[in-house]
Amino acid sequence: MSTYYTEDHEWITVDGENGIVGISDYAQNALGDIVFVELPEVGASFAKGDDAAVVESVKAASDVYAPVGGEITETNITLEDAPETVNSDAGGAGWFFKMKVTDVSELESLMDEAGYKEYCGGL
Repeated sequence: MSTYYTEDHEWITVDGENGIVGISDYAQNALGDIVFVELPEVGASFAKGDDAAVVESVKAASDVYAPVGGEITETNITLEDAPETVNSDAGGAGWFFKMKVTDVSELESLMDEAGYKEYCGGL
């Protein structure tokens, strides 16, 4: 499994054509206390960069974009009752959705962990 990051602070961990998507620790820190998460519908399809979910904090609301194109296969319904899970474990239990990746070559345009840390260091 490999994890990739977008400039909009989403991450995707991919195993073959299956991906798990969430927001980075950097993003959840910037947002502050998460109070609401709107998840996509299972079966919905998104192109790379489409608005796929929404996360709201005490500071702001922010879209969560599809890091690559694909179809939603599962959502993390735990976040509906416990959105603060994103704050406590953004890279683990705070994942937003799982998707079947349409074109794995789209991952090539994303950053690896080292590249993402360097990117965040310049912000």
